[in-house]
Amino acid sequence: MRLIGLAVVLILGLNAVPLVAQGQQAKNVPRIATLEAAPFTARDPWWLAFNQRLQELGYAEGQNIAFERRSADGNNERLRGLAAELAALRVDIFVTRGTPAAVAAKEATSTIPIVMAIATDPVGAGLIASLGRPGGNVTGLANLDAELTGKRLEMLKAAVPTLSSVAILWNPTNPVNRPALVGAQTVAHALGVRLQPMEARDSRELGEALSAMQRERAGGLVPLADSLFGIHRKRIFDFATKNRLAAIFWESGFAEAGALMSYGTHYPDLFRGAANYVDKILRGAKPADLPVEQPTKFELVINMKTAKALGLTIPQSILIRADEIIQ
Repeated sequence: MRLIGLAVVLILGLNAVPLVAQGQQAKNVPRIATLEAAPFTARDPWWLAFNQRLQELGYAEGQNIAFERRSADGNNERLRGLAAELAALRVDIFVTRGTPAAVAAKEATSTIPIVMAIATDPVGAGLIASLGRPGGNVTGLANLDAELTGKRLEMLKAAVPTLSSVAILWNPTNPVNRPALVGAQTVAHALGVRLQPMEARDSRELGEALSAMQRERAGGLVPLADSLFGIHRKRIFDFATKNRLAAIFWESGFAEAGALMSYGTHYPDLFRGAANYVDKILRGAKPADLPVEQPTKFELVINMKTAKALGLTIPQSILIRADEIIQ
């Protein structure tokens, strides 16, 4: 009986060793929190670019890295609670998509490193002290979207020279939409175009804004970069086509999905860059010492199928500037 008992103890003891080791190993795997207002999808090309770059750097989910993913499903006002939830889990790094998500993460923690995969005017938003010397716990990439809003308005006017009034869709809960709107108003004045600001915080207000555009007979549409308008892009496309509105968005995926035009940053490049920041921080670098990068590649995409549906003839002067023309 003593021998049997001893054997049982030995077997249990041997079995316990790898379990303890596994527990210690799991505990040591860095946990990356991703936070965004847009709904998370595993096939999102931006996150795919991020994951691909992490793999190139030697990271594999479930082996030497783990994720805690949170999405506000288009409601910026939910981000603060989600950020607090992730901070309470004591994750190792935040990776944020969009300025509202970065602001929420910074409010939730002053110690956990935060990597901005996308952020517009991070200095103006109070996220960093300067691009060269961020200070604090935030670094990453700035996408210059507020500055590009006026450029989009210029390109839309160049594509449709007869354009005299343009509706601007903006979300007051997004801290960078207001300065982008102000910049667009300055450009509109120079172009001799009447700007019609239409605000929307949620799906209901978006419907009201679209109805207002119809009543006021807007000739064009420039939605400011916000997850709400990305989520409801088909609704906006269908409205624009039905009402013969020329629309330009901030990212190529919109033109590929049916918008007349898009002009903006090549976002997969930003997400690959965010993975580089994650790697540096996991290797010991401090966010305060990592300068914030700005994009150098911008894309103009024109959807000729949509132009035909709207009865538009795009001038050759704008076609030759396009990086991609969708037939």
